[in-house]
Amino acid sequence: MSGEVTALSAKAQKEPNPSPAQPTTSTEAINLMVHYYRGEMGRMAGWRDRIDRTTNWAITVVAALLSVSLSTANSHHGVLLFAMLLVTLLLLIEARRYRFFDVYRARVRQVEKKYFAEFLQPRGDLAPDWGAAVAASLRKPEFLISYRDATCRRLRRNYSWMYLILLLAWALKISSSTMTENPSSSVDVALSFEQVLKNAAFGPIPGAVVLAIVLSFYAIILAGVFHRDRAEGERVRGEAHV
Repeated sequence: MSGEVTALSAKAQKEPNPSPAQPTTSTEAINLMVHYYRGEMGRMAGWRDRIDRTTNWAITVVAALLSVSLSTANSHHGVLLFAMLLVTLLLLIEARRYRFFDVYRARVRQVEKKYFAEFLQPRGDLAPDWGAAVAASLRKPEFLISYRDATCRRLRRNYSWMYLILLLAWALKISSSTMTENPSSSVDVALSFEQVLKNAAFGPIPGAVVLAIVLSFYAIILAGVFHRDRAEGERVRGEAHV
C-alpha cells in the first residue's frame, strides 16, 4: 500500500498543476473584474503613497534648511545650495516612483472609463476590444512616460515652488547686509554687485562662478517647467491627474 501511495505522489509531482479555469458565467466574470480592479487600486495607492512621502520629505528639507540659513547671520549661504541639491535628489527619486504609479493608474483609468462608466451610463459605444490595452500591459508591462517627462511633470506640479522659495532665500542671503556674516555698519540693506559676488563665493570657488552655476541650474529648472510631454492628456488619464 505504501508503495502505491509513493507511486501516486511521484506521478502527481511530475504532472503540471492545472491552470485556473476561465470564468464561464457572467457572475464569475464580474467577480474576477472586481477583484482585479481592487488589486490594481491597491498597487496604485501604494505607489501614490510613496510619491507623497517623497514630496513631504522635500518640503521638510526646505523648511528645515530655510530656518537654519535665515535664522542667523552667521549661517553660510551654502546651506541653501545644499538644500537645492537635496531637493533635486528627492525629485529624481520621486520621478522614478511616478513612472511606476503611472502604469497602474493607466490600467485603472482604462477599466473605469471603458467598463464601469459604460455600466453606470450605457451609451452603446463599448468596443469589444476595450480591454486590449490592459491585457497588453499585463502581459508585458512597460512605462508609459519617460524619466525626463516624469521629472518635468513632478517639477511642474510641486517642486518648482520649492526651488523658487530656495532661490529667493539665497538671493536675499547674499544681497542683504543683515543676512551676511559681517553686516555692514551702514543702514543700507542692498549691497553693491561686487559685494554680492564676494558674498556668493563658496570656499575657493569665486562668487561669479557660483552665481553662474546657480543661474544655469535654474535655467534648466525653468525649461523643465515649460516642457510638455507628448503623453499629456492621454485618453486613459483624463484631466484630473497628478
